[in-house]
Amino acid sequence: MLLPLFTLAALLNLVLAAILWDGRFTADTIPTISSWSWSNQKGPYQWYIHGNGATSKYISTSASYKNPASSDALGLKLTIDSTAKWNSDMWRTELIPQTTAAINKGKVFYHFSVMHTSTNAPNPAFEHQVCFFESHFTELKFGWINGQATNTPDPMLRWYAGSQSRWNTNFTADVWHNIAFGIDFGAGSVTFYHSTGAEPLVQTAGPISTSTSSNGADWHLGVLRLPKSGVSDGGAEDWYYSGVYIESGTLTTSVAGPG
Repeated sequence: MLLPLFTLAALLNLVLAAILWDGRFTADTIPTISSWSWSNQKGPYQWYIHGNGATSKYISTSASYKNPASSDALGLKLTIDSTAKWNSDMWRTELIPQTTAAINKGKVFYHFSVMHTSTNAPNPAFEHQVCFFESHFTELKFGWINGQATNTPDPMLRWYAGSQSRWNTNFTADVWHNIAFGIDFGAGSVTFYHSTGAEPLVQTAGPISTSTSSNGADWHLGVLRLPKSGVSDGGAEDWYYSGVYIESGTLTTSVAGPG
């Protein structure tokens, strides 16, 4: 029996795309993370960059926290507040992939979706570094950026590569932003893919030549908020994530994910 062309194309995509690391959230995510330690390194995430409160104070999962277009079981609500300090005055809650897979070699795609609501919304008066590598060769940023000419709060979500803003959009409440960092570690370049809601990912910026550098355990899923002198800290901020995985081969453009 002959298969329709669109079916063949879908099957080909499944063959060419391979999940290297799966960070999508399930009912086991929080219990596994809560028991994580350097002597008990289990599960898909390392969990050490957070405040001194209980794990449930900083991360929780629910079906209502995910992009409805995603096939994930659950989404993640990630919170930063005045207690979420780790080795500094920065507000930080971050998860790091725990894997021996080659997520720092060749050509790979780092997927995630991010959103906020009007409740405990991120404060645009502060610089936020979002889903970043330790060397910051590619990352998202939100809010007033250190070094900007004015102190005016900035409502834009920006993609940075090579320490420069390459793309931006208004970070409006209740809008899911679907992201893929297309990283070619061999060629030293990064490409940015983006969509909103249920729309498929499209190439939005890049490729940008930059010094791609990673040891395979330094991509921070979460938020780091820098302190700012003379500005009130304000209250807690809630950030929502879903569709988190890393793949090689062909980019999966569907927000539903690779299955």
